[in-house]
Amino acid sequence: MARRIAVLLFDGVEELDFAGPWEVFAAWADQFPDDGIEVQTLATTLDAVRCAKGLSVLPHRTRADAPAAELLIVPGGRGTRPLLHDEATLAWLREQAGRGTVIASVCTGALLLAKAGLLDGRPATTHHGSLQRLRELGRDIDVRPDARFVDDGPVLTAAGVSAGIDLALHLVARLHSVQRARELRHYIQYDPSPPV
Repeated sequence: MARRIAVLLFDGVEELDFAGPWEVFAAWADQFPDDGIEVQTLATTLDAVRCAKGLSVLPHRTRADAPAAELLIVPGGRGTRPLLHDEATLAWLREQAGRGTVIASVCTGALLLAKAGLLDGRPATTHHGSLQRLRELGRDIDVRPDARFVDDGPVLTAAGVSAGIDLALHLVARLHSVQRARELRHYIQYDPSPPV
């Protein structure tokens, strides 16, 4: 039986916020087909999504017609700001959580989870520039400014941008095994050693 992973897209989404986790999960599906992983992108419509830095992406499915996923990735980017006032999106996120989908945000995707009430009383993190905003959007959020990512069971949050890759590898370890996560990290040659 397929294990479905969905990656949410929206106008103004930060490219690496979704593409980093996408690469990890798509590599998992490609390199280890017997694991039964299916990964797809979702958006409100099938129209091209214009990302924060100008990249255009076509989603695979709409939110309305996508089958239930085991895991939902909610990326960040400046496009999260208008979505904070989009009750349809917030209600959809609550619906996914209510059906048992594990929800993991990257960067300011955590702001959407906070506004939807999914981080109330939970530990969480986000991009360093939005930590105060995260505190303001929910109730009793235990904001962890130094965490690369926070796993609180059904809800996970990652710090800014590249932290989404770390989160995705952690999720592979959680959903399958540390060995599988190591194999994928090796395959994508993710071994950060910044030159500056």
